[in-house]
Amino acid sequence: MKLLTIAVFAFVVSTQARADPASHRAAAASVLDLMNMDAVLTQAIDQTLKAEIASNPTIAPYEQQMRAFFAKYMSWASLKNDFVTIYADEFTEDELKQIAAFYRTPVGQKAVQKLPVLLAKGAALGQQRVQDHVGELRDAITKAASKP
Repeated sequence: MKLLTIAVFAFVVSTQARADPASHRAAAASVLDLMNMDAVLTQAIDQTLKAEIASNPTIAPYEQQMRAFFAKYMSWASLKNDFVTIYADEFTEDELKQIAAFYRTPVGQKAVQKLPVLLAKGAALGQQRVQDHVGELRDAITKAASKP
């Protein structure tokens, strides 16, 4: 009897987990749409290219080629299905609906609007931190490379 109860429970749980994958993916897509991922990715690519060109002006003549490359492989159109899968894998449908509800609020919309700025500031902070301590990294690599 105990084994039968466990088997039934396992079946019910597994059936519920995959009850409606289309609905689950739609919930993930809704969250990503509310997050304005198309605009976020476009802004992130633009900011990244500007920062790279500012730090290495010799690549400026190739900006058009880099933009075309990123448009091909890093645009929302090329990544949307993958992002939907990632979100659907990481969150239950109910959690995605709760996240979507948050993004529909004024604070949620402010978070969406601020996301590109926050990402840019975080990237700049990381880049500055590495630049400030690159000598330490270089020394550690040199030391490790000199060991037999």
